[in-house]
Amino acid sequence: MMSDTLKREAAAKALEDVRPGMRLGLGTGSTAWHFVDLLGARVREGLEVICVPTSEATDRQARDLSIPISDLDTLGALDLTVDGADELDSALNLIKGGGGALLREKIVAAASASMIVIADSSKVVETLGRFPLPIEVNRFGLGATRHALDGVLKKHGAEGEIRLRGADGREPFLTDGGHLILDAFFGRISQPEALSRELLDIPGVVQHGLFLGMCSKAYVAAPDGVRTLLKTN
Repeated sequence: MMSDTLKREAAAKALEDVRPGMRLGLGTGSTAWHFVDLLGARVREGLEVICVPTSEATDRQARDLSIPISDLDTLGALDLTVDGADELDSALNLIKGGGGALLREKIVAAASASMIVIADSSKVVETLGRFPLPIEVNRFGLGATRHALDGVLKKHGAEGEIRLRGADGREPFLTDGGHLILDAFFGRISQPEALSRELLDIPGVVQHGLFLGMCSKAYVAAPDGVRTLLKTN
């Protein structure tokens, strides 16, 4: 319950950055849910915005709240994206994708003039990698892709293994785009930029959950209040 309260406090702080007429990217996940919920209340009060959701789930939530929805084909670019994160470090580099929407989240964030992350203080880390890194992959050639990923993990000193999400006796998890997700357990990612490049060099990799240099501001809620973290370079 405390975590849920903190998430809502961070979301409320981010709502203060929203201005009438903005084109907004709407994130996915439990923290972003609170932002969309609060935004819906502001829209009912007369706030005019147009939004691009990062998942089918967020799209449904926004439509249920009568938030105006569009897409990047129509808008081209956005003013601001507000989203959660599974981890963030002091440089505001992120791991995202725990909710399975990392590809659309990254596309929307990249199309935005700025990105704000909202989170509770448990998501702040010294070094990324405690949370498993989601890697979205094509279903074709999964075995070859996993083999190539094993080599990258070994090179970067990963402490754990690669697991296919949702495959423990059930059907594998499928993203909104129909892809699979492999969760890579690094423990500590010491060279995120190099890792990002090497992952994307693997043909079967569609995208990964390292969001590097994309976030400009974060609102981090703790029991003693909401801190504002700013990108330093």
